[in-house]
Amino acid sequence: MIEFPPIPSWDAMHPLIVHFPVALLLVVPLFLVLGGALELREARRGRPYLMAALVLLVLGTVATFVAIETGEAAGKVTERSAALSAVLERHESLAETTRTVFTVLSVTLAAILLVPRAFRRELPRAATVGLLAVFTLSYGAGAVLLANTAHNGGRLVHEMGSSPAMASAATAQMPGVSAPDKDQEDSDD
Repeated sequence: MIEFPPIPSWDAMHPLIVHFPVALLLVVPLFLVLGGALELREARRGRPYLMAALVLLVLGTVATFVAIETGEAAGKVTERSAALSAVLERHESLAETTRTVFTVLSVTLAAILLVPRAFRRELPRAATVGLLAVFTLSYGAGAVLLANTAHNGGRLVHEMGSSPAMASAATAQMPGVSAPDKDQEDSDD
């Protein structure tokens, strides 16, 4: 019989949730470039790709809100040293900035794509492509910020070992499973 793993607690969800905004938001530029290139060749030809970019951007931005909430919960149960606290604060600050930047980018792309349609007046093709080019360049800065945020989160886990506290909290909730002994883990290395 197949047994499903237990649903992790909210504080242990961060490693599961955090990959959604990273993946979704880093794929958006591919759709922007493809949609812009097709739009350059013929008006409205790139529209489906641009709308897909908007949907992915909005989903990724919403995922940043959830990732920050689960990250704050995980941060509360993480054992901290001075060095870990410094990196954690940097990661939290970058995450909040990332959320704000992608919220603004979502609203901006929605305005570029939807406002002309709302007024039933399409922009000239050159203007649309120009706006998309400027937007995509701006998006590149947001992607660098996102990568930096993810890098600092990775440092917390892979350099500073902040995951054992979260793993202990998650395994403590599973019946019949005990958290690994810290001394036992150290002797295994």
